[in-house]
Amino acid sequence: MESVADDATGVLIEKDDGLGLITLDRPRAINALNHPMALAILGALREWTDDDAVRTVVITGAGERGLCAGGDIVAIHDDAKSGAGSRQGAESASGRFWRDEYVLNAVIGRYPKPYVAVMDGIVMGGGVGLSGHASHRIVTERSLVGMPETGIGFVPDVGGTYLLSHAPGEIGTHLGLTAARMDGGDAIAAGFADYFVPSDQIPALVDALRTAEAEVAIAKFALPEPVSNLMSQRQWIDDCYGADTVEEIVSRLHRQSRPEAAEAAAALASKSPTALKATLRALRCARTEVNLETALNREYRTSIAALASHDLVEGIRAQVVDKDRNPRWSPANLAEVTGIDAYFAPLGEHELGLTPP
Repeated sequence: MESVADDATGVLIEKDDGLGLITLDRPRAINALNHPMALAILGALREWTDDDAVRTVVITGAGERGLCAGGDIVAIHDDAKSGAGSRQGAESASGRFWRDEYVLNAVIGRYPKPYVAVMDGIVMGGGVGLSGHASHRIVTERSLVGMPETGIGFVPDVGGTYLLSHAPGEIGTHLGLTAARMDGGDAIAAGFADYFVPSDQIPALVDALRTAEAEVAIAKFALPEPVSNLMSQRQWIDDCYGADTVEEIVSRLHRQSRPEAAEAAAALASKSPTALKATLRALRCARTEVNLETALNREYRTSIAALASHDLVEGIRAQVVDKDRNPRWSPANLAEVTGIDAYFAPLGEHELGLTPP
């Protein structure tokens, strides 16, 4: 077995019995992804592309809590709070991180070998970027999958708008705006995952992948997918979220008699109004985009714009830094939101510039 462990990067890279094993190794942070981790994973995937000793790639997370809780948003908060987003934009530390992270997402999406993502436990934001574009996506009874960005004044990224926009009906719009979490059954139904395997069978599955093709090995352990409660609600979700504006979506939710619609309206009321409007526009754009690279290019523009915004700093402060759960959004209501065009403006020489192979 050949392995490289680097405490500074927070990821363990191993090559053993035909497998390229990637283990996110920051369990106390639920394996939150930072820039060194993204670079280490990207380097390994590029090296293994032409390595005949690696037949299949597997990505998992250390600890019991999840694959990955998302990007290291405390570092992003510090960068944005310092004013780096306004002064440096794409050249800031966060801008450089996102560039390499989105390149990694694109590499995963077109990887020439089976890439098996074990989405056990919490899989949020950046964790979806590491798993949602995989060729083989496995959830368990412990899986909680979601894109929580609107709750911190951000917009879904890492190809999340592409996945959300291709979910059945308006399911993705509901998930993207409310930041609702999916269980394993919901994730499969929404197109974020492919297989359901009990968590206690994951070690045996990884062992089986050493000697069998990915589809054959997974078939030995996969069970019928759980019923999706989310899909059973599709009628009212489609009716409400098919509107052209966030204001009309909220109005339709309030007119619904279902308690789930009232919960969704309350969730939207707690999110950044600016992020909600930018997210809805991003999701509508993603519906017409023909590949992941195009979506990532647009998401990069949006992320750079958000880095200079008030709401990203305030959202992370309230949810993660001070943890008072009381963000003071500016503007505080949907009617006062302006300047959404800036989230989609070209970056000139700083464009991400991904192109499909």
